Amino acid sequence: MLTRLVKRAPVPGDQAKEHHRIMTETPETREVPAVETNDAGDTLLTIQAPEHEQAEVAGLAAAPSATAVDAFWDEIDAELAVIPAAPELEEVPLYSTEFSTTWKVRLTSIGPYRIAAYLSIPHGDGPFPALLTVPGYGSVVTPPQYEDRQRYAVMTLMYRGTRHADWPYAGKFPGVLTDGIADPRTWIYRGILADHLRGLEFLRDRPEVDTSRIALIGNDIALLIAGRRSDVSIVALAGSFFHRLSEVAAVTEAYPFEEINDYLRTYPDDREAVARTLSLVDPLHQAESIVARVLFSVGDEGAVGDAAWWSSIRDTLGDRAQEYHVTHEGQTDRDAVDGWLANELGSVPKPRIWVPEEIGTWS
Repeated sequence: MLTRLVKRAPVPGDQAKEHHRIMTETPETREVPAVETNDAGDTLLTIQAPEHEQAEVAGLAAAPSATAVDAFWDEIDAELAVIPAAPELEEVPLYSTEFSTTWKVRLTSIGPYRIAAYLSIPHGDGPFPALLTVPGYGSVVTPPQYEDRQRYAVMTLMYRGTRHADWPYAGKFPGVLTDGIADPRTWIYRGILADHLRGLEFLRDRPEVDTSRIALIGNDIALLIAGRRSDVSIVALAGSFFHRLSEVAAVTEAYPFEEINDYLRTYPDDREAVARTLSLVDPLHQAESIVARVLFSVGDEGAVGDAAWWSSIRDTLGDRAQEYHVTHEGQTDRDAVDGWLANELGSVPKPRIWVPEEIGTWS
């Protein structure tokens, strides 16, 4: 019998049942997969969540005042308010399709500094749900995912230092995280966070966008944006970056968190200053301002990003928070989050998992 692989397309009832199973199962009810390894057979790294006492011994635990946090963010907003975005759009035929058009966008953020983005808008009658992808830590940002371009007005941001936004500042990875970190006013991430806010504002103000359906997906910078912009109604949280970062740095040698330790070995007298800077961008301090519904993709128990790791933020959000326990099976996790986002945005899930289908006998 001949078979071929086809993309999984469950019937609506089947899809709802599977979505409910994935969203409600926990590590206790799920079959635990084998330990993940790379091609060389090495076990992939999981960072164990630190105890608060460990961070205090390291001298990196610092609780900022609400006044200091507000002042940091209010100054960023004040600078953005007086700098026009001055958008420039150039169509990119390579990434445009029969169902969407993609543009390369340039915007002005604080500094002033010109940043960039890819923006894709579906063809047809809008307004469309909007999705801003919060980029990870690295020099290259890719265009929006194919399936997202079919359904959403979607944008991927190229913040200062990344490719296409690397003049006059070309970020060095590793190194960007600690560039100017001893003073919040000189820290490069002050500008990078402003870049994210500017990108959201541009996407929100597009005439093709339904402003009641704006979502973010990515690491916990998405929580910071949602806390500062009430236009965000949905967040799919993919991982921890700034939440309790001082604590993480104290117990790991994994990059990019190890950049903090590298910096402190070189500049030991800056320890308290670094702690103060990092405390200003912990999303915990924005949690009370978040009005969005948030999906937390939580990791294995005892690791950074597990359910307990997010408990203080999740408890603040109350019934606006949901959890998805990651399986470490890439497409399974991707499809589960995609299904949740599509449901929240009033769209259709686009699963990627492929299944075998019989197509006949050998002749």
